[in-house]
Amino acid sequence: MRITELLKRETIAMDLDATSKEGVIDALVDQLDHAGILSDVKAFKEAIMAREGQSTTGIGEGIAIPHAKVDAVKKPAIAFGKSKAGVDYQSLDGQPAHLFFMIAAPEGGAQTHLDALAKLSGVLMDDEVRKSLLNAETPDEVLAIIDRADDEAPDEEEETAPVEANKDAESEEPYVIGVTACPTGIAHTYMAKDALLKQAKKMGVKMKVETNGSSGIKNRLTTEDIDKAQGVIVAADVHVETDRFDGKNVVEVPVADGIKRPEELIDLALATDRTPFKAREGRGKGQASGKQEKQSVGKTIYKHLMNGVSNMLPLVIAGGILMAIVFLFGPNSFDPKSSEYNAFAEQLWNIGKNSAFYLIIPILSAFIARSIAEKPGMAAGLVGGMLAMSGDSGFIGGIIAGFLAGYLTEGIKVMTRRMPQSLEGLKPTLIYPILSVTITGLLMVYVFNPPAAWVNHLLLNGLNSLSGANIMLLGLVIGAMMAIDMGGPFNKAAYVFATAALTEGNAAPITAAMVGGMIPPIALALSMLFFKRKFTKTQRGSIVPNFVMGASFITEGAIPFAAADPIRVIPSMMIGSGIGGAIALGLGSSIGAPHGGIFVILGTDFSHSLQTILAILVGAAISAVIYGFIKRKPTADEIAASESMDE
Repeated sequence: MRITELLKRETIAMDLDATSKEGVIDALVDQLDHAGILSDVKAFKEAIMAREGQSTTGIGEGIAIPHAKVDAVKKPAIAFGKSKAGVDYQSLDGQPAHLFFMIAAPEGGAQTHLDALAKLSGVLMDDEVRKSLLNAETPDEVLAIIDRADDEAPDEEEETAPVEANKDAESEEPYVIGVTACPTGIAHTYMAKDALLKQAKKMGVKMKVETNGSSGIKNRLTTEDIDKAQGVIVAADVHVETDRFDGKNVVEVPVADGIKRPEELIDLALATDRTPFKAREGRGKGQASGKQEKQSVGKTIYKHLMNGVSNMLPLVIAGGILMAIVFLFGPNSFDPKSSEYNAFAEQLWNIGKNSAFYLIIPILSAFIARSIAEKPGMAAGLVGGMLAMSGDSGFIGGIIAGFLAGYLTEGIKVMTRRMPQSLEGLKPTLIYPILSVTITGLLMVYVFNPPAAWVNHLLLNGLNSLSGANIMLLGLVIGAMMAIDMGGPFNKAAYVFATAALTEGNAAPITAAMVGGMIPPIALALSMLFFKRKFTKTQRGSIVPNFVMGASFITEGAIPFAAADPIRVIPSMMIGSGIGGAIALGLGSSIGAPHGGIFVILGTDFSHSLQTILAILVGAAISAVIYGFIKRKPTADEIAASESMDE
């Protein structure tokens, strides 16, 4: 679609008499309204001003591009205005603005329209185009200038050609990649891209830029792009996926900086003295979009499940801690019918148990679905999780709902690939959500909830019936699992199972999980006290931190030791953690919160706190002694290296 299909004579105002930013906006809004573009003038202007509130659309070089994407727009259009005197638009370069393009886009606008709007942003980066527009005397001249620039503007696919040519590994030209994104995904996204590409060409730097715009991701960076790049520029005002840039020199700035100072950003991206970017734990380049290594089915399922778990954990922890605080007021302080009733405790209980805990399963499902199908899968996942809650299928139903919603949405994407281009904009806003939510909901209600609820009740009844030796066996298994990989798959599996049981009112599994998770750091600290000569001075320096981390239920304090000596550390920790979990459940411990260590032990199960602490100490002492006996003494080189670190 050409730009002049959106920019018409009736939307052009050649000589604006406005003297202020708001005056310019009012004039261009009126121009669009008189052209029959707007259904609600007030709503559109509010959307324009809201966008200006995020950051100025005065991009510098005498240009301002106010824009909004809102239902108040009947059809996409562009209004043009010119002020020879100039207007103070709070532009990025501090200079007056002379050329004004107001972009009006409807919600769910067609792909072709969005592409045209994006092309306009690129066209305006040309010095000659801006000069010609400033000197234009009639609307026809304006249209002719834009038409000529449109003819000369390369398509996005054409722009990637020089970048693709950079695949020669022997090329000595530096290679930089970038990502641009703005809140509306219309103007700044593409102007930043064009500014960066233009500057890179001047500097003799090969560059590829991924745009996260209204019409989706264009020029998606592949794993090969990321591996080859010497640096990465992320110019964005909204979230973009950065974990794929793990280990790279990453420059993160607002999108406006991509327009305003591209040379400085490219220099920073090529600098060799900057600290490499670190991805969030467990994520990295392997998650880059595009060309990726194939994962096994098991690893893929685990990745999606862990994405759900990681996003649910803040709710688990926040809700659990609040519930623990409530217990400090009294076991029944949240119950208006109890003599222990406290109004503040009731509100904390409502926040923790009835709000945070209620959202655990919907969030789990939503983020599993998002991991599979990206943003379009989230709505169906959330609804599926809510239906799992109301259908009593619990965590089992929530996990089913997440995978169902995700893969169903992916299927819908495939089936709608060949729809007409004019309907492209309706996919994310109408087609995907209606189909995925409806089908996921019906399948959960009629197909998956009944058997999942039966299995869930069977599991809970089984847990509730455990006693004596059986419950100690449960504690042994869960406690040992917490120490196998200390934050890895086995640890997470045990913790998720324990959390699920806690949300259903059974505290036994989480009790064993917390005791088992607290033991490894404490055990290693004790081992360093008992067997000083078998540890270096540097290692012994972690005694106090390990005690603190262990008491706080931070198992990861033991990871450095496990990584350095896994054959000896892991089995010895598993034995102590398993025994500690068994003892705690055998003595009747019942911790009522999913995190917090010693603090929630005292808060939720004070009557058994001594028994729980005894279980932890016994398990830690057993692990400490076992590891102390089987650990080899440090070599002379290890001792020397340790001592040199203190010099």
